[in-house]
Amino acid sequence: MVTLNYVKVILEKVSFDAKLFEKELKKAIKTLLSDEVKELQVWCYDKFGKTYKQVIEKCFNRIRRKMIRLSA
Repeated sequence: MVTLNYVKVILEKVSFDAKLFEKELKKAIKTLLSDEVKELQVWCYDKFGKTYKQVIEKCFNRIRRKMIRLSA
């Protein structure tokens, strides 16, 4: 949970730049546990959905596709 809170702080600090936001979000998704990733996804849409909806969808869809490939 500490890591998730840290990730949220980082994303808030880099939210002024779309490329930085995407880079940090990708990094966060790789390091967090699956439950934390789900929580992060909800938080991202709530906090940044209006500004970075496409970036958020891109990052989380990439994870979803990987999970589907692994389960197939």
